Amino acid sequence: MAANEPALGTPLPAFPSATLDPARPQPPYGDAPGETETWEEWDPTEESVRPVRGRHRVAKQRGGGLARSSTVLGVGVIAAVGAGGMASAQSKPPVSISLPDSLSASLPDLGSLPGVGELVPHHAPDGPTSGAAQADQKIAAAPLTMTGLSTGEAEQGATDAGEALRARILQQAAQQKAGAAAEAKAAAQQAAAQKAAREAAAQQDAARAKAAAEKKAQEEAAAKKAEEERLAELAASYSLPVGSYTLTSTFGEAGSMWSSGHHTGLDFAAPTGTPLKAIHSGTIVSAGWAGAYGYRTVVKLDDGSELWYCHQSSIAVSAGQRVATGEVVGRVGATGNVTGPHLHLEVHTPSGTGIDPMTWLQSKGLAP
Repeated sequence: MAANEPALGTPLPAFPSATLDPARPQPPYGDAPGETETWEEWDPTEESVRPVRGRHRVAKQRGGGLARSSTVLGVGVIAAVGAGGMASAQSKPPVSISLPDSLSASLPDLGSLPGVGELVPHHAPDGPTSGAAQADQKIAAAPLTMTGLSTGEAEQGATDAGEALRARILQQAAQQKAGAAAEAKAAAQQAAAQKAAREAAAQQDAARAKAAAEKKAQEEAAAKKAEEERLAELAASYSLPVGSYTLTSTFGEAGSMWSSGHHTGLDFAAPTGTPLKAIHSGTIVSAGWAGAYGYRTVVKLDDGSELWYCHQSSIAVSAGQRVATGEVVGRVGATGNVTGPHLHLEVHTPSGTGIDPMTWLQSKGLAP
């Protein structure tokens, strides 16, 4: 540990006795009268500065002054600590400190710091000074109130950092407000576009539905017209068997007068002798007496169906004969099992099954 020796050339501090009034009695230095102070070198050690434990005697200070031993001890400790620190600092090797390129590149130039840059020498290149260099010089020579100003703000003549910060805040607020307005406008435009797209899609759907309905109506109208034309064409080739008549019994009626228990044909009541016409062109397969049917004529059509004309009073054709639509095949009568003159018409399919003559005539465009 370094010793507390006075520095060379440094005068010793004057003691209080040198400045006191000589007429006033001066207390002697030390703990007892008559003791004299002896100066000697004091080297503080760990043992000497260890705190005293237990009971110890504290010297009473006289005259309100500080004990010289305490003063010397304090000065010695301060000097020892300072000397030790300097010695340890001088004995250690220097340490190299380096910064990353990214950090060192972002550090500000000393010349741009207000109030500090004027202390840093500037070596301007030959030729006229640029605007940025002038701004840097202006910032460097400026007071600390310009701290935080950018080069661009200095070029524009700004001299107060508070006003510049206020201007930046207002500019940023205006930009944010403009951005929010732009976003709101874009959102409104997008909503309007989506609404227009939905309306256009709805209009297209309605137009398609309308077109589909119109097409269906047209198709139905066309089909109806075609059916009417077909029936008209059939009606031209088909004809009712009696010109003037009254329908008395229909197909399927139940009754005891019919041997099968129900009516098997359609009855056209008319006076005896009324002509009976061929409903459609065909071939006569039989013409003569048929028991309960009386005199009957059977006409076979080209599709294999058969038409039976029953209860005739007379027959005008013979088997094997070809007849055309509207040609007379016989006359109304009351032969066979009847209660009055009428034509009993039956229709049989190619397989021989009897069907309703009313429905068959209607399918051919006729309306009995």
